Amino acid sequence: MKGFKDFLLRGNLIELAVAFIMAAAFATVVTATVDMIMDLLGAVGGIPDFSGYEPGGISVGAFLTALIAFLVMSAVVYFMIVTPYLKARELMDRDEPGEPTPVTEDVALLTEIRDLLAARGDRP
Repeated sequence: MKGFKDFLLRGNLIELAVAFIMAAAFATVVTATVDMIMDLLGAVGGIPDFSGYEPGGISVGAFLTALIAFLVMSAVVYFMIVTPYLKARELMDRDEPGEPTPVTEDVALLTEIRDLLAARGDRP
């Protein structure tokens, strides 16, 4: 029972649950945005849904609707989520000075050897 309690109270599980809930809520926003854009495309093109389109008796309308919805969703995700996130991340990285990377043991040893050789000069 203690192991199960530790599993439930582990920080990663809580973070994962919060991420899942936020993703589900955000999916609603993205879906609503895609629906709005699809309605606008339908108003411009006169047909909001291509499901009834069957040239030569082949049902390609549902595929076209799904393809257009996928492209619109991809554009919404990229231009409304990825691009602003990358720009914000770039600003944060520029504003915060980077921490110096810690020197590993082998680099410290090589630096010491270099300094000793430099102090020795041109002697063979």
